[in-house]
Amino acid sequence: MKEQILVNITPQETRVATVEDGVVQDIHIERSSQRGLVGNIYLGVVKRVLPGMQSAFIEIGLERAAFLHIADVIEQRQHPNEELRIERLVHEGQPILVQVIKDPIGTKGARLSTQISIAGRFLVFLPQETHIGISQRIENNEERDRLRSRLESLLTQDHLGYIIRTSADHATDQELLADIDYLNLIWADIRQKSQTLPPKSLLFQDLSLQLRTLRDMVNTDTQEVLVDSRENVAKMREFAQSFVADVFPRVQHYSGERPLFELYGVEAEIERAMARRVNLKFGGYLIIDQTEAMTTIDVNTGGFVGHRSFDDTIFKTNLEATHVIARQLRLRNLGGIIIVDFIDMDNEAHKHAVLEELQKALSRDRTKVTVSNFTSLGLVEITRKRTRESLAHVLCEPCPTCQGRGQIRTAATVCYEILREILREERQFKAREYRILASQNVIDMFLDEESASLAQLVDFIAKPIYLQVETAYTQEQFDVVLM
Repeated sequence: MKEQILVNITPQETRVATVEDGVVQDIHIERSSQRGLVGNIYLGVVKRVLPGMQSAFIEIGLERAAFLHIADVIEQRQHPNEELRIERLVHEGQPILVQVIKDPIGTKGARLSTQISIAGRFLVFLPQETHIGISQRIENNEERDRLRSRLESLLTQDHLGYIIRTSADHATDQELLADIDYLNLIWADIRQKSQTLPPKSLLFQDLSLQLRTLRDMVNTDTQEVLVDSRENVAKMREFAQSFVADVFPRVQHYSGERPLFELYGVEAEIERAMARRVNLKFGGYLIIDQTEAMTTIDVNTGGFVGHRSFDDTIFKTNLEATHVIARQLRLRNLGGIIIVDFIDMDNEAHKHAVLEELQKALSRDRTKVTVSNFTSLGLVEITRKRTRESLAHVLCEPCPTCQGRGQIRTAATVCYEILREILREERQFKAREYRILASQNVIDMFLDEESASLAQLVDFIAKPIYLQVETAYTQEQFDVVLM
């Protein structure tokens, strides 16, 4: 497999795309004005404790107070079998060291934890812990034991916690020691700042997207990291030389005439990732609908008729859909609960094969994903860890015409609203005459299909009603002016 990482940098935003064998697999966008908060460490202040919800709101200097649940308090994590109470652990006005674990999403504030973790190249440092954990992606028990023993032999301080990342599998002892020194320096700086800076101060900010790319995304399959900014290539190489030396030779400057993302088809992929419908290769298609609570994915055969039985057509469409679904989750960065409505299958062997193929396709996802079995209604539930906004939330905003509903009221519906409004106004104010200001479609409706309704109202109130087109109005907007 040939993997390339493309980095497109402008003063306004950084965009990173992973391309495997010429196919775009995932896209990350970080805007200078909207940089993510996950990983940031703050000296917060407890604003309000909610015993009923076992939570607290913490001020960290953002527009909205952040949210801390008892499950994310370090004392509860260290004693999972004890039922601790939030009101006994924190109180209003208390300064508290917290880390953002989820960005603000929609109307929800950031989610916090008091368990501090600092990511390095090969290790994650847990300064409040005393154990060594291993990435869940390393499944071989012998390998897990070997890595734990290696790290224990390198540590000079007891009672400090670490998580060994997947990338540590090929790291040398010198690289692991360099990672330990780097993480200890960061923690010492955080502690010093927490004692000298005022509450609501930012104590630590995670690396920028282009540097996180080198630390977290480059692996043994990555052949090259192409960057279209000469200035940033120098910065990335400097970082690589200090912290990820094996990545250094793979960081290359792209100087071609065609824009990097256009050359590799990333721009077109971003455009397609905004659409509800995703076409499958053999004629089927997916419909993807994203809401605040969950995402639903509906699989359809479309124009695919197959060459054998109808059951075989359904099975092949569902199988093809598994790979496209896994890729779309990564491309769009869809998180939370995802419900997949596969085409109904009666054959249990087919169901098992589709589920197995879906789990296989999702296994390459860098984000934690779990898959449930088929429900009695033929649905599959996927949960994907959500730590940042989806691609649609980053690039789009609710439509000002429909306010995100995806539908607008018909011209006839708006006409009837206007007629009711005039009737209400007449009973209350007794104006001499009325003027309706509305969109072209609504005025046309009053002059044609609803002309009789308007005439009836004029006769009933015995007042003239005038019509005026407002070109700037959407179909749902109108004003009734009393003269």
